[in-house]
Amino acid sequence: MGGISDRQLVAVLRPFVRATGPVLDVLRESDPLGLRARAAEAAARGAEPEDLAHLRPTVRRRLLNGLASLRVPGTPAWERMTPAQRERWWVGRVGRFTALLTAIPGLGGALAQRFPVQSAIGAASQGVLLCAIAGEYGMTRHADRVRLLAWVLFGRTIGHDLASGTHPAHDQAGEDANTADLTEELRGVQRDRGRVTLKAVAVTLWRLGRSLQAFGDELDNRPRGRFWHRMLGMIPVLGAFAGYLGERSALKRAVKLARRYRQQQAGSGHDPSGSP
Repeated sequence: MGGISDRQLVAVLRPFVRATGPVLDVLRESDPLGLRARAAEAAARGAEPEDLAHLRPTVRRRLLNGLASLRVPGTPAWERMTPAQRERWWVGRVGRFTALLTAIPGLGGALAQRFPVQSAIGAASQGVLLCAIAGEYGMTRHADRVRLLAWVLFGRTIGHDLASGTHPAHDQAGEDANTADLTEELRGVQRDRGRVTLKAVAVTLWRLGRSLQAFGDELDNRPRGRFWHRMLGMIPVLGAFAGYLGERSALKRAVKLARRYRQQQAGSGHDPSGSP
């Protein structure tokens, strides 16, 4: 990996993985339209939310049925979903948002290709979504998620002892400081203000991408879009649209690799679930 040691890789990925926790909390708990709150209210009281009482019975019934079947984190419908269904939700819903953010540098066409910012943000987006999906399958330990990202994004197999941060040379204070820096934008955010939350997530994603820029050209080892996505990405403005499609394709490839990794771990007898 071009001179990047396993220890250097872990030193970046451990604070990255820890920082994804607050990001995912915001994405799970953000309820800008109040839909999840209404669904929870109706389920808890066994009655219709008061602010819907003015609607006609047929309209109110349809809306309540829709709330009851709303598939977002924290709703009864979400709890009934399988891990595979939740995986598709993360890729389909949140993946579109992260792909759009990643594609924005593509407005500059070939000029943007000269800098690693798009690859870095793309890798960060994939890393966040992979950690979210890992959680749906019970992979909650930081060390296991570090190993997952190292394998999927960089093609590296990292030992559990090194990934767990127990190596004698591990700088715990530095890791804590880096984690705090990555999540600075999320601290104090009012999660019931949707626009502010999305802005904070976008800035945090940028910080996460910046933390990966130290790997330079090695970021090209991550799952990427198809060849024609990259060719069209050289054209100004059109490059953003091609970049979006490319990142959507790349994310799906990353998810498939993560699925293969989990299968390999299960086949080897390693249990990738447990406490951080």
